[in-house]
Amino acid sequence: MSSTVGTGGPAHPAGAAPSGIPPDLPPKPTEEQLRVMGKSEARELSDALFERLAALAPESHAYSYVRGTIIELNMPLVRFIAARFRHRAEEMDDILQVGTIGLIKAVDGYDPRRGVEFVTYAIPTIAGEIKRFFRDTSWPVRVPRSMQELYLTVARGSDRLEQELGRLPRPDEIAEDLHLTIEETTEGLVAGRVYRPRSLDALREQDTDESGSALLDRLGTCDPGIELADFRTAVRPLLADLPEREQTVLKLRFWDGWTQSEIADRIGVSQMHVSRLLTATLTRLREQLEDHDAPGWTDQFDQDD
Repeated sequence: MSSTVGTGGPAHPAGAAPSGIPPDLPPKPTEEQLRVMGKSEARELSDALFERLAALAPESHAYSYVRGTIIELNMPLVRFIAARFRHRAEEMDDILQVGTIGLIKAVDGYDPRRGVEFVTYAIPTIAGEIKRFFRDTSWPVRVPRSMQELYLTVARGSDRLEQELGRLPRPDEIAEDLHLTIEETTEGLVAGRVYRPRSLDALREQDTDESGSALLDRLGTCDPGIELADFRTAVRPLLADLPEREQTVLKLRFWDGWTQSEIADRIGVSQMHVSRLLTATLTRLREQLEDHDAPGWTDQFDQDD
């Protein structure tokens, strides 16, 4: 453990008060004491130190000393929260460093007069700092830098408004607060979906009708019969103008589902010849489909009308 914590002064041996520190303040725990200290004991000491911190001038040595001691006492909380993110690609040392910044912010922003325990206040502050670190530094999908910056601006503004309003802000409220257009705000929010892509194997939440099922299980697939049906409908008015053998090949291939080898055996040619015959016939049909004045096309649709 470092000999200094936060902006506090150098750690001093237990029982010895450094210069400028009131003698009635408890000595900073040693590394050994911190290792064996229980959660309840650390919490009680933190609560007592927060009471003293509120009565000290922020520019005093005593304030820095007490603040640093509180940070050291609560470092196990940072390690506990950081462990939730050990599966991420970032180095654990980096996550711990960011979590420590969150702890320092929690210590500086905590007000014991509100009646909320420090742990209750610190956990979302530390976790939020770590999540912002991931949000600001890692994008699984490459997007333009301008869009990344827009997303970060909108996300930070949304976080701040959520704290002020006590609910998720609407896009128009975010836009007004950040002096952006609603379109820009919406683009920033949509970019967040790129930052947080959902796995196809992710299960639905438990409060939904299809809870437990994965997204992959609910994705539709292309029906090959749709394209084939379109082909049949489009070429039907053009088939009468084809030679009988080509009509037979097309019928066997696209209506009866025969393979090229089966067709070759049926009409007494090689499979390669069937392949060339299909290619030439389909090319001719495609050209006719693009030319609505071709024989057979106009007559057929005139009859339908």
